[in-house]
Amino acid sequence: MASHNRSQTIFLAGHHGMVGSAILRRLQTLGYTTIITRRRDELDLLSQTAVQDFFAQENINQVYMAAARVGGIHANSTYPAEFIYENLMIELNVIHGAHLADVQKLLFLGSSCIYPKLAGQPMKEQTLLSGPLEPSNEPYAIAKIAGIKLCESYNRQYGRDYRSVMPTNLYGPNDNFHPQNSHVIPALLRRFHEAVQTRAKEVVIWGSGKPLREFLHVDDMAAASVHVMELDDTTYQANTAPLLSHINVGSGVDCTIREMAETVARVTGFSGSLCFDASKPDGAPRKLLDVSRLKALGWESSISFEDGLRDAYQWFLQNQGQFRS
Repeated sequence: MASHNRSQTIFLAGHHGMVGSAILRRLQTLGYTTIITRRRDELDLLSQTAVQDFFAQENINQVYMAAARVGGIHANSTYPAEFIYENLMIELNVIHGAHLADVQKLLFLGSSCIYPKLAGQPMKEQTLLSGPLEPSNEPYAIAKIAGIKLCESYNRQYGRDYRSVMPTNLYGPNDNFHPQNSHVIPALLRRFHEAVQTRAKEVVIWGSGKPLREFLHVDDMAAASVHVMELDDTTYQANTAPLLSHINVGSGVDCTIREMAETVARVTGFSGSLCFDASKPDGAPRKLLDVSRLKALGWESSISFEDGLRDAYQWFLQNQGQFRS
């Protein structure tokens, strides 16, 4: 089938990011031979003209849309205008540019933050647009929802095959370990590592440690993304709907923040005590994706949490020089 033709030309947008670089590794491992990438200084995805010129010059068969402006709660709260504008522009330019160039297959990568703040647990695809979003990252979430609906609209009107996947919390190689701007797993890996280096007796963690969170190694995310892209039309359409086409990607299991911190301590060799500061906010009590649709499509995660953390920690040790504050 055409979707399994490993000689097809693929444009991977966002190949330098954590998810994009993992997809690049996965495609190369599977034997895809023609993968086109562009650095930001080579192709400005915010420019409609530049993107359309790029598609006109390259004979592209498939697109993986891993490019986005991303950040944690602080960045989302500080720059809401940039987050909604830049993410909307990137997906508008790439998805419409692909369509104009007659690219039939595209995979759009979203985020689990598309779901309502008070969505039932685990979160099913059907809960999209059923309630208010988490205010702190609403602009980013709105942009990602628009990306899903863009894909669905081109499918409905033009018969395109543009698919969307929504990952849970990701971690792994090429994550951001910046001391202020990183997400919880890279932040804790770095903090526990530094505690070992300084022989600290305890590490303080915000919150009670009771909330439940789901995590997925980025290599699992990449494998799921390519799996979804390679699905034949009959299988894919039997498990999705024209106006409910996005697919959750997660491990299907969660753990408490305390359990997560204890695992990070083991991985980094920290033997001191963990102190949970219950005066700090906990956030939502639970955030878990329902991955039954993905399982029905024939894919399940294979990297255990502890093995994944060890891999992420090894990458940090080899690259920690770039994260010095």
